[in-house]
Order: sequence, then structure tokens, then C-alpha cells
Amino acid sequence: MKCTALTGISPSVIAELKAGKARTLELSSAHNIISLTDATPGECIFMTSVDQDDLSDGDPGILVELLSLNISMKRIVEFVNPAYFEERERMSARIKIRYSGSTIARNVEGEDWGKPTKVDVIRSSCYRAG
Repeated sequence: MKCTALTGISPSVIAELKAGKARTLELSSAHNIISLTDATPGECIFMTSVDQDDLSDGDPGILVELLSLNISMKRIVEFVNPAYFEERERMSARIKIRYSGSTIARNVEGEDWGKPTKVDVIRSSCYRAG
């Protein structure tokens, strides 16, 4: 099954998601936002703590169900004195997700800049008690 991949996610966030409750995350890394442009609510997403540059076949991660997605641009204006101000824009993606299971990545695609990262995942068919 081919999934959108979100990389560089904190291991503590992954551990919290494994507890089973739905969580809302705000992502600001460009490569993850680009990957989410292809995603739609209801589909599965692969999440891993491995950086995008290091992602390869066999890397572990989790599958999460995308419940909602909102990509937005925020404008920030800083005033230093009345004569000088600086304006910046910041793009972020807010996603609400729920843990579905553990998995392993294979056939990593989209390692080039500006392309969504996609992976084939191997769903676990062997379950063990916690």
C-alpha cells in the first residue's frame, strides 16, 4: 500500500500517538508540508523519526489515519522602531491523526526537493501482547 510519508517526527510524539488517542500536530518543515499537499482526510500516512535524507527501505514507523488537514500561511510583522519593520510569512500544516499500527517502509519515492515523499508500507500481520 502506497502512503504519504512524514519524516523527522519526534520519537516522543510517535510514542504518544501509540497510546491510541487522536492528536493534532502542527508541522512547519517544508518537506512535510509538500508531502501533505497530496494527502486527503481518510487516508493513511506513514510517520517516522528518520530524517527525509536518511529514509530507506526497512526503516520502522507507524501508520496513522488522517482525520483532518489544514495548510495555512501566517504573516508576522515585527516593529523595531517606528521607521523599521520586518514582515515574514510562515506556512504550516495542522493535521489531526489517529494511530493505526506499526509498519516498515519500502520503495521510498520523492527524495528530490519539491516532491511529496511516498513509501510502500508493509502492514504487520503478526501481533504480540504489549
